[in-house]
Formats: sequence, structure tokens, C-alpha cells
Amino acid sequence: MDFADLVLALSRSAPHRHGPRSRSLVRAVGPWLLAFALIAGCRGEHQGPGVSADATIPEEIVSGRAERQEAARQRAGLGDRKQILFGDLHVHSTFSPDAFLTSLPMMGGSGLHPPADACDFARLCADLDFWSINDHAEGISPRHWSETIDAIQECNARAGDPDDPDSVAFLGWEWSQVGATPADHYGHKNVIFLETDRERVPKRPIAAPRPEFRVPLLPVAARMLFSVLHFSQREIYADYARYAEEIGAVPYCEEGVDTRSLPLDCHEVAANPAELHEKLDRWNTPSIVIPHGTSWGLMTPKGFEIAKELEQGQHDPDRQLLFEVYSGHGSAEPYRDWPGAFSAADDALTCAPPSPDHLSCCWQAGEIIRARCEAEEGASKDPARCEARAAEAREIYLQAGSAGHLTVPGADVDDWLDCDQCRDCFNPAFSHRPGGSVQAAYASRSFDADGTERAYRFGLIGSSDTHDARGGNGFKEFARLENTEALNRDPLIQRMMGRGDAPEARARPITLAEVPLPQRRDVERGNSYLLTGGLAAVHASSRRREDIWSAFETREVYATSGDRILLWFDLQNAPQGTVPMGSVVEGQIGPPRFAVAALGALEQKPGCPEFVGEVLGPERLEQLCLGECYNPGARRRAIDRLEIVRIRPQTAAREPIGERIDDPWRIFRCDDRGEGCRAEFEDADFGSGGPEVVYYARAIQEPTPAVNAGGFRCEFDEAGRCVSISPCYGDARTSPEDDCLSDNAEHAWSSPIFVRGAGARASAR
Repeated sequence: MDFADLVLALSRSAPHRHGPRSRSLVRAVGPWLLAFALIAGCRGEHQGPGVSADATIPEEIVSGRAERQEAARQRAGLGDRKQILFGDLHVHSTFSPDAFLTSLPMMGGSGLHPPADACDFARLCADLDFWSINDHAEGISPRHWSETIDAIQECNARAGDPDDPDSVAFLGWEWSQVGATPADHYGHKNVIFLETDRERVPKRPIAAPRPEFRVPLLPVAARMLFSVLHFSQREIYADYARYAEEIGAVPYCEEGVDTRSLPLDCHEVAANPAELHEKLDRWNTPSIVIPHGTSWGLMTPKGFEIAKELEQGQHDPDRQLLFEVYSGHGSAEPYRDWPGAFSAADDALTCAPPSPDHLSCCWQAGEIIRARCEAEEGASKDPARCEARAAEAREIYLQAGSAGHLTVPGADVDDWLDCDQCRDCFNPAFSHRPGGSVQAAYASRSFDADGTERAYRFGLIGSSDTHDARGGNGFKEFARLENTEALNRDPLIQRMMGRGDAPEARARPITLAEVPLPQRRDVERGNSYLLTGGLAAVHASSRRREDIWSAFETREVYATSGDRILLWFDLQNAPQGTVPMGSVVEGQIGPPRFAVAALGALEQKPGCPEFVGEVLGPERLEQLCLGECYNPGARRRAIDRLEIVRIRPQTAAREPIGERIDDPWRIFRCDDRGEGCRAEFEDADFGSGGPEVVYYARAIQEPTPAVNAGGFRCEFDEAGRCVSISPCYGDARTSPEDDCLSDNAEHAWSSPIFVRGAGARASAR
């Protein structure tokens, strides 16, 4: 019985309250009524941050990280280097509204994961050197912010000596802005702070203007229904209602008032990145803003271009220092210049016919409608009718924007094949938007009236974007529904989201205004593109918080797709000598000469180190770590090849960038027998008087199985067309035990080295 059936039964019982039919109905619905009565009386409790484990990681575990690296460097002949530390700068707990919602049984969630879980997972399960809390500011009440500060301080206290901690926890939040069109979309940015003392950080998180996201919609009727259906877990639904009340009760802060003068108990908003940066400036405490999700089509509108922040003065070069190129939502690295295929701003409303590289969803919408039309009686006598309907469907799809998938009634995941996906990209984001890629960012320039050149000089990091407090969860490829954002939703949710419509042979026009926000996203198709998370790596002088932060500021950082690949990238003949990744070099004389080296990640042993089980106990070990931890063996995986990307940025406003990106520019094949891979090269085409050139390195490891690495797992015909797919569903069509593994060549991406010749004009800002 679903909620509608129950309401109908109750309404029918009224005229027959004293008859046999009434008594029979009461017997039928009596247990339901009793359940509703019990649930209605449940007030719910405030769910706090939890308490992290009072555990010290053994010294030999922490020192072993550095010793393994040093031994590997010596074998590879790399000499003395800074230690490489691994972390995750994108961790959500159930202090985030979407994370709380997806923790509910109706979404296939496994229960609450508060900030204390994030601390324990980072230190004990994932063995991270650093991490940050980044709950969505839109759903953090004053009480939750205070508790977040307490939780981060407690986590750092557990880590021991601040001069040599086993792990460093950073305080932060996420500013989450989503626009319906490229013009009003800026995307998602994580904010992190050096300090954790509540007297030295902002008094409240600063959110994006996103009122519909403060608490995701869960109507009372739906909450009551699922509380009955999951009766033994009914308390969590009441706790969610309490959370919603707490967030909703916080008033908006008064506009136009200095952020430092606002009361503690108000919800502060920054309308755009420039306003966010201005508000952070006023707090006069070190902070870094990290864009992410810039190419993720599930939330990024077609036609979005990251270059607009430069053009509008929305970029702060002193604060936006890092870019999350990889997460559990895939890679935001590559730019593709296929007109109409990936929808750059000028062709966002064109529908490209299929090519060997790409199938547009607008085109596939037409093909679905055409096939249905041709199956109708009499269609063979009027083929023009079906062609007209296909053309109409393509246009309707484009006009519907992010709700395009709803314009074809009754279309399922399989019907769409692999439309709008990048076939030649490594672990691409779902419906990849190349205008938001990091390569587009590096290639873009804006020019002020006075000739000032503005540029992005991001360092590259990876992270998880976990919503289950499991930072650094890519150390082993298992537990798809726990270690990715895939949802195994209750079947009734599918009905509520509009699935199950009858197929029709004609598209239906839709406007975004008439579609609730959750339904605009093609979540079920997106499930096949959700991965375990990436990592941020830093070259640091020590394990101290300040030295890790210094690496952030100098961009001596790199990204991995989850494996702990060791990577170095240097310019050997800069005017000041050898400089590492992240450097900005002015006055380069002669061809720049580079060196790159990489060592593969250590293979993992099953289970967890013995001390983790002793600290957590068997029940907590399974609940938190899922029975598996970072547990390195002795053998390193082989590096298959090193690739170099060269980007020559725009020299004039709105200059096409496709031909300015050389990817790959150089490839070095490796014969890695346990000592890694090294290469040296120079750019003989570099002109000392020319504009800045951007160089970065990729290290690519031997293939190993990974969750969802195959995307839709297309079957191609002889002409290279995708004719069928094997999706990884979020519902019962894919077993919860199926991790949808495919071979995956794990990546590491260095931060670039930005090189400008001796005769070039002044450096960009």
C-alpha cells in the first residue's frame, strides 16, 4: 500500500463507520493508523557532530609513510625531496542538507554520518595526511557551525603534536550556486581556512542565494509515508524534520551590512563569487576558494564558460589558487572543440548530428520519437510525418534546457544510449561541459581597457566530494553504493520523480519553471558516472598545518584519481634555477627544459591494519570503514606512460581556444619495473618574446578495475556507433552487490608551470 492507497481507504471508510465493511477496513488499516499515530507524536532530536575516536595512530604507521617514499625515491634515483602528503579537501557530513536527505532509508542511505565520522574515516580508515570539512553553507545553522568548529578542533587534538600530527583537519564550507542558464550560473566553490580558532574565522558560513536548497523538499505526507514503510528506522525521519525546522528558522541576514557587524543567528548570502571574496576579505584571515564541478552536466547548464568570471571581474587571483580537477563526479580536465556536440556558448542551441566521437541527446530525442512514430499504424505511408516529429523533438529538447530528458515521455536510460557523453575522455563528468574545463580555464584570458591581462593560474587537486563523510575513499575499489554518490532509492521515489510515464510518439514541450528542481536532473543516467573519489597531494616541508597551507599557496600540489601515485614536475633552467610544479616563471631565456618523474601507487592488501580494528572494534570498523582500510603492501603498480600538455593562452579577447591546447603534446612510454618512470624534454618552439605558455604533466598507471570506470559500457557496431548500453542503475535493475567494475588507468595531474619569456609584456593577473 502506498500513501495514495491509504488516503483513499480512509476516505472511503467514513460513510460506513459502524458496518461490517468498516470493521474489516479498520482491521486492514489499523496497524497503519497506529504507526502514523506513533510517528506523528515523534518530535525528533537535534543530531550533533558526534565524538571522534580518542585514538593515537602508532608512530610507526605515520613514519612509515615517509620511509616508503624515501626508499622509492632513492631506488628511482630522484634524491632528496620534500615529502608528498595526501588529503581530501571536499568532505561532506550530514550537516549538509543533501547528505542528510540521502542518508534516509528511502534514498538507500545507511544512516547519519556526522563530522566526527569524517575525522575517524580520514585518520583511521583512509590514512589521510590532511582533510577539510566542506558542508553546504546553505544548510548550516549557527548551532551547526559552532559544532563544526568544535569537531575540527577535536579532530586536530586527537592527531597529537601540532608540529608533527598524524593528520591535519581544515575548517571550511561549500558555496553552492546553481543557475538555470549560463548567464546566471557560477557553480560550486569550497572555502577552506588556515585557522580553526572560532575567534579567527568567520562567525557564520556564507551561502549562495539558493533558498530551495537550504533544506531539500520532503513533504510531510512523504515523510510520514516512508516512516511507516521503514518503521524500524522511523526516528531518522523525525530527526530530519527537526533538522529542517532548525535551518528554516534561521532568518536571512540584513543586506548591505558589513559581514562583521551581522548577528550570529542569521543566514548570510553572497550573490556571486566577487561578493563572496569581498566578504571573506573583511574577516582578514587566510582563506582559499576552490572551484569544482565546473564541467558536471548534471548541474551545469549547456553553454557555460568558466572564462566569464575573468571577464566580469569575479576571479580573485590571490584566493582562487586551487582547482578540483577530479572528484567522485569524474574529471573536469579536457576541452573539446566539436561544434554543437558539447555546446560552447555560441552553439548551445544547435543540435549536431552523430559523429564517431559523439551523440547529442537532442539528436537521440529525435531518434526515440522517430522510432515510436514509425511503429504506429500507417506510418509507412507518411514517412515525412515521422521526420517532422523527430525534428520537432530535437528542438523541444534544446528549448527545455536541463529538463530535456523529460521531453520524451516514458524514455528510460537505455533509450538514450550514451548521448552527451565524452567517449575519448578519461572518467569524464556526466554530460561533460568543456567550457567549464580546467583546460578552458588555462587557455582563457580577458583584457581590460588599459591592457591589463587577467588569467587563471590554478594549482590542480583531486578530492572526493563524499556525502557520507568518507574522505579519501578511493584507496580501494569496492562498495559502489557507499563509496560513490550512487543512490539505491526506494521504488516509490521513482514514481514520485515522474518515472514510469507511458511512451508517446511525440515530444512534449517543457519549461524549466514548471519542473521542480530535483526532477530537472537526469539522476538515474548520472548513476553510471559516479566514481570513488580523487586525492589532493602536496609537496610539503613537514606535516605541520602551516607547511601544508604553504604548499596550497605556492600551488606545489597535484591531483590523483584516487591512487597515491607519486609525481614530480620541474622546470630545470628557470632564471632562478630549478623550480617545481605550480611556479610562475618570468623572464625565461631560451627553450624551457623540464623533468618529470612518477612512481605508481602501492598495491593494497585486504582488510585493515591491526591497530584500526583494535581502536574501533568490529562493529564500528564495519559501519565506518566498511571493513576495508588503506592498507599498503610492498609492490608498486607500474606507470604506463607520461604525457605532457601544452597550452598557449589567448592573445586576444574571445579568440578560439581549441587549437591553442596541445593534448597530448608529448608522450613518453614507460618500461616501469618497480622504479617508476622519468623523462626530460624541452620546448624548442618557445619564443622568449611571446606570451605565457602553460605546461603540465600527467602520469598514467597500468589499468586496474575501478567502480563505474566504464560509464554506460557501450556496445559499438562496425561503424563505431553505440547501439546498446549496460548502465549501472541506482535501482533494483543493478544488484547492490554489483560494483560495476571496469579497467581503469588511474591518473595523476601535476599543477602547471606558467612560463613567460624575457621579452614578453608584464605578467597577467
